[in-house]
Amino acid sequence: MLTCFEQKSLISYVIKMHEKIAIIDLGTNTFHLLIASLENGKTNILLREKQSVKIGLGGINQRIITDEAFHRALECVKRFKKTLTEWNITRVQALGTSALRNAQNGKEVIQKIKASTGIDIKLISGNEEAEFIYFGVRSALDLGLNNSLIVDIGGGSVEFIIGNRYSILWKQSFEIGAQRLLELYHKHDPILAGEVKQLEAYFQKSLTPLQEAIKLHAPLTLVGSSGTFDTLSEIYCIHHNLKYSISHNETPLTVRGFYEIHKELSAKTRAERLQIPGMIEMRVDMIMTASCLVKYLLDIFTFENIRVSSYSLKEGVLARWAEGNFREV
Repeated sequence: MLTCFEQKSLISYVIKMHEKIAIIDLGTNTFHLLIASLENGKTNILLREKQSVKIGLGGINQRIITDEAFHRALECVKRFKKTLTEWNITRVQALGTSALRNAQNGKEVIQKIKASTGIDIKLISGNEEAEFIYFGVRSALDLGLNNSLIVDIGGGSVEFIIGNRYSILWKQSFEIGAQRLLELYHKHDPILAGEVKQLEAYFQKSLTPLQEAIKLHAPLTLVGSSGTFDTLSEIYCIHHNLKYSISHNETPLTVRGFYEIHKELSAKTRAERLQIPGMIEMRVDMIMTASCLVKYLLDIFTFENIRVSSYSLKEGVLARWAEGNFREV
């Protein structure tokens, strides 16, 4: 016969083994919702939703969230909240990244969203974002023993992580996301050669710590994390008649294939880029500056291959939760 304390502990354990969690990633370009369960120590993703919100549009380089961007964000979170109610989810981890953490009115926006939806958003630092991305990528694919450079290109920031299957060796977040670059340098369509040179000069100046870290740790593989890399991979697969599915943890892309896609992107207007099989509306504006960053990395450093992980920040939060390292907001 179990004691009262033992009965309560057993009930608590059973509940723990069948918990559900919602993770909301409020990115500069896209808001994501992931709902998952934990059963017998293993995670099971139940639902994914995403919406292009572009919370940084028109104000990211001035460090403000515009009224229009706030209303788009609020409406999206309201829709997510409705989904959470339908799924009877009470445990929510909502994370704000570059645009929100750097905006002068970011905390005000967060307070208004909480007042309207009840969802409490935690601002995470660039280093925390990079760490979650690493755990997300590591849960998607085997990084192996050799070092890889993981790259996550967001609208507001870019996270670089050097690591392997066992640990992070170096990480840093840079506020050079694709929306920032778009508003600063991509003034003509198609992009001008002079604008590309300006971008490359900016990368050379801004990424000195990355250059030093690569010299020290010598990563052999460039691992693209979700977002831009998902789109590049899908375009590559369609071009080469390969099967592509976003449900796969890892999707195909090669160095040569990337260069071919970049050349095509560089020669096209927005309307023409949108007609490329595999291109999606939410990526078409920022794909060019993001692609310029990938090309810079491949031109300057020596990577044997490219890999694409479908997992990123939100899956990293999920992985940490499953490992017992979940941090409540």
